[in-house]
Amino acid sequence: MAHKEFKKEDFVQTDEGNYQLEYAKSEIGEGSNLIVEEKGNDGTYSVIQIPVKRHNESIFIAVDQPFEGRIILD
Repeated sequence: MAHKEFKKEDFVQTDEGNYQLEYAKSEIGEGSNLIVEEKGNDGTYSVIQIPVKRHNESIFIAVDQPFEGRIILD
């Protein structure tokens, strides 16, 4: 399976004070089979459940605090 890694610095703070990552649908697909994993201090990944929002041709991953991790594309 393909994946895209991201860092804390990749998140953008919203007007509401949350953080989000933005991807184009053409970059990662429709988003129905996305798996988000958080990278632990020991370098291992664990699956987490977070909201994935869609708007026009973009997909947003919204969180309270930025973290390092990856998106697995199925």
